[in-house]
Amino acid sequence: MNTVLSPDELEKQLRAIGAARYHNHHPFHKLLHSGDLNIDQVRAWALNRYCYQAMIPIKDATLMARMHDAELRRVWRQRIIDHDGEREGDGGIERWLVLTDGLGFSRPYVQSMQAALPATRFAVEAYVHFVGEKPLLEAIASSLTEMFAPGIISERVSGMLAHYDFISEKTLAYFGKRLTQAPRDADFALAYVKEHARTAREQAAVLDALRFKCDVLWAQLDALYHAYVGPGPVAPGAWQPGQEIAATA
Repeated sequence: MNTVLSPDELEKQLRAIGAARYHNHHPFHKLLHSGDLNIDQVRAWALNRYCYQAMIPIKDATLMARMHDAELRRVWRQRIIDHDGEREGDGGIERWLVLTDGLGFSRPYVQSMQAALPATRFAVEAYVHFVGEKPLLEAIASSLTEMFAPGIISERVSGMLAHYDFISEKTLAYFGKRLTQAPRDADFALAYVKEHARTAREQAAVLDALRFKCDVLWAQLDALYHAYVGPGPVAPGAWQPGQEIAATA
């Protein structure tokens, strides 16, 4: 890309990436939302997704450590508060553990992350490394998958409540909060990227950062589909359907 895009054209191309590459298109999510997974497959999704949820504030702390602008840090730290909470028993990670509680896992087992698929852990670690190593503009741009979150969340909540008798509004409470948090965060990051990506090279890097983040989310679902839908097998050490659910770490 050799031509400098206008801010609106840059946004248009960012949204086109999400329309084509966001993980709402993945076959695993289509099965999840339509009620075509069994309880063990839903358990595997929640258990593995915890790794991603738990690393989000670490990712954001890594990013904040590179910010020299105090105002930027003040805005960005809200993301950490959203996930860690202001106190024990609060925040997005706690709400995700309510989901895994409801699916029968013990908290120490989930929090150890040792039963997650290797590909899950590798994908999440790659994201943390990305925001720690890439230029700040690209690190911020990688968060722009949040632009597409409200659609998939609405789909997920309505579909899972309609199709799974082991799912309730209480166990899906994490997603209710994200319906307001994600658009707020996405609006800020998008405005930042549109203002600071001024050269063709910077704009190309921003687009690539969003593609990378879409790949991180897609890779996690690839691993889940392969292991728990087919053809398998589940990686050694990862949770196996039929194992005791309330295992200890």
